[in-house]
Amino acid sequence: MNAHWRLRSLLAVQVVSRTGNVATTIAVPFVVLSRGGSATDVGIAAFAATVPIVLGGAFGGVLVERFGYVRSSVVSDLVSAATLVAIPLLAWTVGLPAWGLLVLVFLGGLFDTPGESGRRVLLPGLATAAGIPLERAVGHFEASVRFSVLLGAPAAGLLVGAVGPLLALAVTAGVFAAAAVLAALTLRGAMVHPEPDAAPAEPSAGYWRDLASGLRFCARDPLFRLVIALVLVTNLLDAARSTALLPLYADRVLDGAQALGVVSGTFGGAAFVGSLAFGYVAHRVPRRITFVVCFVLAGGPSLVVPALGLGLPWVLGACVLSGFAAGALNPILGAVELERIPSHMRARVFGLLSAGSWAGIPLGGLAGGVVADAIGVTATFGVVAVVYTVVTLSPLLGGSWRLMERRAPTESGRPDERDGQGGGEGALVFRTGSE
Repeated sequence: MNAHWRLRSLLAVQVVSRTGNVATTIAVPFVVLSRGGSATDVGIAAFAATVPIVLGGAFGGVLVERFGYVRSSVVSDLVSAATLVAIPLLAWTVGLPAWGLLVLVFLGGLFDTPGESGRRVLLPGLATAAGIPLERAVGHFEASVRFSVLLGAPAAGLLVGAVGPLLALAVTAGVFAAAAVLAALTLRGAMVHPEPDAAPAEPSAGYWRDLASGLRFCARDPLFRLVIALVLVTNLLDAARSTALLPLYADRVLDGAQALGVVSGTFGGAAFVGSLAFGYVAHRVPRRITFVVCFVLAGGPSLVVPALGLGLPWVLGACVLSGFAAGALNPILGAVELERIPSHMRARVFGLLSAGSWAGIPLGGLAGGVVADAIGVTATFGVVAVVYTVVTLSPLLGGSWRLMERRAPTESGRPDERDGQGGGEGALVFRTGSE
């Protein structure tokens, strides 16, 4: 396969794998509700589904570098397929206790972040070989993530409504298996090509020392410290919204799983268009101001409308606006991360930064369910909307946030590294819970 087809194959694998993740997010809450679970039970299931993403990101990146990027992607999807198909098989045969469901959901998410980190490390080399600018390639990669929401959420909602959540999970297991087969057939032999003037990779010093070097690398960057704090909070709030509050709102105010699928799919479709469009203009706009404006819009409308208890047409309109704005966020930060991380350290740094940005998500889903039981779903949406808007305005304070902008090229044509980092570099793998 030539470079262009390799890049398209990478994007296709990402779409199929993430479609499985989206469908799982839709189906699992309704498995809990179908078994008589409460809002708190939905929050506990969300906690079990997201904790392994943090753990896998923190400890899996170094293993990805040793195990291989393509192989990690394949194994990740196979594990997800096996754990998902086990849920309906056990429920239909010997029975599935509540703790068993939580264990399988936990195991299914444990390898998600390492698998995606492996695919993301392959992106810049394939883009360079295909002659695609970095920011455009990142925009296309993030658009593929959004496109998976457009595909997976409505399909999962319809499937849950038509055949029930257990059979929907069995079908989702087949989606993950298809992603594994596609990666094994089309990405085999894909390599990471370091930049021509990049420093040579250091030999491995052992798992824990490699992990420690990744942590030191991340901790030196003042921009990283700010962004990871911001994204940790917003992802916590997004998790409360997407994994607990929206399923509850759909069940009580809208029309159940089908409405949830349509809402999530609308957001994903708008974000897909936003990511795709932004990829073509990203190199022409200032990063920081664009980031703030889009971040505020990504949360505000989609949180305020359900806080007011409005119906499906209003929710869909808010999702179009918020989703389109959200489409610009990941391409901005994705380009920043790839500019600042040496190629030989990307897998471990991607994993660590994913873990940092997702660390609040398990608590977000759990807290969303608990608070909704205490004060009601619409009131909880209102609290989340206020906090989200205040936090996302923080980059306007300046300071190290200015490091987000493109670095001026030096006489050699390379970006100027003298940006106040004290010799360190950092990046962020950013994922909003509203994906």
